Amino acid sequence: MQFIETRGNDGERPAKVTFSEAILNPSASYGGLYVPESLPDMSIGFLSEYLQSDYKTLAFALLQAFEIDIDEALIHEALERYDRFDDPNNPVPVVAVEEDAYVSELYHGPTRAFKDMALQPFGVILSALAKARAEEYLIMAATSGDTGPATLETFKNRPNIKVTCLYPAGGTSDVQRLQMVTEDAPNLKVIGIEGNFDDAQSALKELLASGEFRKALKKKGIKLSAANSVNFGRIIFQIIYHIHSYLELVRQDVIALGEEVYLIVPSGNFGNALGAYYAKKAGLPVRKILIASNANNILTEWIETGVYDIRDRQLVQTESPAMDILKSSNVERVLFDKFGPERTKELMDALNDEGIYRLTDEESKAIREDFAGVYSTDEEGEAVIARYAKKGYLMDPHTATCFKAYETLREENLPSIIYSTAEWTKFSPTVARALGIEADGDKEALEAVSKALNVPIPRVISELFDKKIVHDTVVKREEIMKEMLDFLG
Repeated sequence: MQFIETRGNDGERPAKVTFSEAILNPSASYGGLYVPESLPDMSIGFLSEYLQSDYKTLAFALLQAFEIDIDEALIHEALERYDRFDDPNNPVPVVAVEEDAYVSELYHGPTRAFKDMALQPFGVILSALAKARAEEYLIMAATSGDTGPATLETFKNRPNIKVTCLYPAGGTSDVQRLQMVTEDAPNLKVIGIEGNFDDAQSALKELLASGEFRKALKKKGIKLSAANSVNFGRIIFQIIYHIHSYLELVRQDVIALGEEVYLIVPSGNFGNALGAYYAKKAGLPVRKILIASNANNILTEWIETGVYDIRDRQLVQTESPAMDILKSSNVERVLFDKFGPERTKELMDALNDEGIYRLTDEESKAIREDFAGVYSTDEEGEAVIARYAKKGYLMDPHTATCFKAYETLREENLPSIIYSTAEWTKFSPTVARALGIEADGDKEALEAVSKALNVPIPRVISELFDKKIVHDTVVKREEIMKEMLDFLG
């Protein structure tokens, strides 16, 4: 399968590239993104064939359906990373919390967040490609809290790879920060920036497109790639768990094969939602994808009005920081799929130049055919956490935003799959506050919640507080490039 560009081709890059080229060099013409030229059929025939398959078998089948140019042995090696999850036989449990609401728990990997689902196998594939080509790569990541730890975990000590990870200083939970700044592998560099996630993500995109930066890297014999969901190597693995979760409901006799469900996704950068959209378009029986936002409700406004407006808008720091985002990268891929490259470039240029774009009424209607959105305040999220904790189910604040969508957006009482993107342990002060537990800091909150509800704290979380801080760099945005080049020597 070939990959094409969301904003059209500039005449300097190839008009089409392979999967391996798209993930090694994810920056497309005019600052756009790579997308598959077509999607494989994942409708009833595919679902029937893999109804009783385990997760790795399903994942392998989907990757083969995309006809990616990756050796089968390497794909199997990459998928073996799921053996490191809590239950190798079921890395993504789907748990009933209401008669028609089921939580797909995506956080059972090594960094306790859903980014492990994609980045664990992705890291194996990308580093193997670099080694096979005898090329050195700098992998850049910008994180709102979960991409960073997962990227560092998958690439640490891998040959032919160096990683620089940008995070907003003060804009993540303490656990998320500790997961990054205590990583001590020599091929990793963690950089805090003065600003928010949008600043970090914009800086990453600018560096990916910067001729000056690429020239400096070329002198060092280093090529450039990215681990954010701008890289389709992330997205392809995020399609799989939507299909798995649907099949789990069939296996649990909740639905019959072919019956429709709602997918409810807490979303900031829209990668998780994009995976759901591709699964729906490829044939998964989904009535609609319900997008849950926090107080940074740019996505709700876009879905409801067709206007994406970030002019004079200040990012709000919330209790669900991984969703504290105003410029959602993967919305662009939906625009391309709906309206084509010329219109996508026009819209994205308007957003970059003027801070706003407006869809036509017909275009806005086309978006609402697949999506509906609502946002949840911190107070509403805390109330959800407290209510379900009393029922015996503990969740993090990102998952909690989904329940307003579950309660208000469904047009029919169809079974709903809610995607839980992080374990409660990464946001324990918020969880403690929701439960009325007084605690000073993450460590005390973790222990207090664990004791109050008799729930375990994974060792990978509890050990963080005794680790040495390795990365203490915090810089202004304009200093990022110099910091990266100094790291590279």
